[in-house]
Amino acid sequence: MGMQLGYTMMTEQAGPKDLVGHVVGAEEAGFDFAVSSDHFFPWLDEMGHSPNAWVTLGAAAQATSRIDLMTYVTCPIIRYRPAVVAQQAATLQLLADGRFTLGLGAGENLNEHVVGEGWPPVAVRHEMFAEAVQIIRELLTSDGYTTFHGEYYDVDGGRIWDRPEGGVPIGVAVSGEKSVQLAGEYADVLIATEPQAELLEGFDAAGGAGKPRVGQMPICYDTDRDAAVKRAHSLFRWFGLGWKVNADLPGTAGFEAASQFVREEDVAGSIPCGDDVDAVIEAAKAYADAGFTHLALVQIGGDQQRPYLGWSQESLMPAWREAFGG
Repeated sequence: MGMQLGYTMMTEQAGPKDLVGHVVGAEEAGFDFAVSSDHFFPWLDEMGHSPNAWVTLGAAAQATSRIDLMTYVTCPIIRYRPAVVAQQAATLQLLADGRFTLGLGAGENLNEHVVGEGWPPVAVRHEMFAEAVQIIRELLTSDGYTTFHGEYYDVDGGRIWDRPEGGVPIGVAVSGEKSVQLAGEYADVLIATEPQAELLEGFDAAGGAGKPRVGQMPICYDTDRDAAVKRAHSLFRWFGLGWKVNADLPGTAGFEAASQFVREEDVAGSIPCGDDVDAVIEAAKAYADAGFTHLALVQIGGDQQRPYLGWSQESLMPAWREAFGG
């Protein structure tokens, strides 16, 4: 099938009505699938938004008819409880008529600290995440009642009453050996934000061979490349900090401070900016070469989605199909 082309509903840079309108536009433009972030905060104050992803996806499911939908990603360990995530996923799958995939990850302090339960060390977060994935998988597949007593979570006779017959595929975000092993055991889909072939190879060895693997890549389309670079720097300069940093900073002020020395040329060197289709294709090849089956692009700028969708349909998509199939 080649590498499918995806659209990103980035909740940190647009309001809920705009996000739904954008994904409708993405479906009309011919994108294969759409993913949605799930944040309580934007990364930087300049981004200016962070509506509830689940409510927005419910509206998107009703407003679209063909495009696949996915959380990229939901953290089920602190802000949400695993049983609640399972219920949300089942309901959304019914609304989407089988087009939804539940993408899960271990989260960021930025979004999880709001409930006042602290931010555990990474080893503890991974243990919590493993329990959460087990609970969600059980609730989404069981016809009966689920009781679970773990070190971090308990479920007392849980059951999903409105459960889709085809179930809900589960994606697991990976970053290292432990998460790859967990994904190999429990995930229907691998999620990774960097084109690291060793993660995909580990997933195959752990039981994931033949399963989809979904990546994500930011771009900043604009007919004026200088304007694109400035916008990418303004809104996405945090991107190059790395996930070990991004997972632990507690608020937008921290990201502002951590990224204050990132230059425009630094951003332009890591994110395709402008309207050069070949630059986007070349950057995407790293994901195709690593073995990704799906790649969701993030267009930087909430008010720049309509021009991007038009350019994608007219220029990017034909080049993408020629390069990657899909």
